[in-house]
Amino acid sequence: MEQANSEYIDQLSGDNVEFRKKIIEILKRELPEEVGTYFDQIQNKNYLLAAESVHKLKHKISILGLNKSYYIAEQFEDNLKVNSTELLSDFDVIIKIMQDFVGKL
Repeated sequence: MEQANSEYIDQLSGDNVEFRKKIIEILKRELPEEVGTYFDQIQNKNYLLAAESVHKLKHKISILGLNKSYYIAEQFEDNLKVNSTELLSDFDVIIKIMQDFVGKL
């Protein structure tokens, strides 16, 4: 599986250290909330709402440079819309990669 990175964050913030810190603060605050909501929706088998959570998480996936994972997330989002959990374990791995990386920022 690919590794998360901060290249996009660095590119976006340029030399503005404060802006970089704000982006990281937002990631650290929002990621656990969005992941928690996603897991609740999966546990409750509310797959349409889970698809919406995956859609929100795709933005974080992109920010963290997980390009291949983004496409898996897209497919998983589409699967959830038709009540299929195919790719669930793959998406859980992506979440773990994001959580580990953001936790180290």
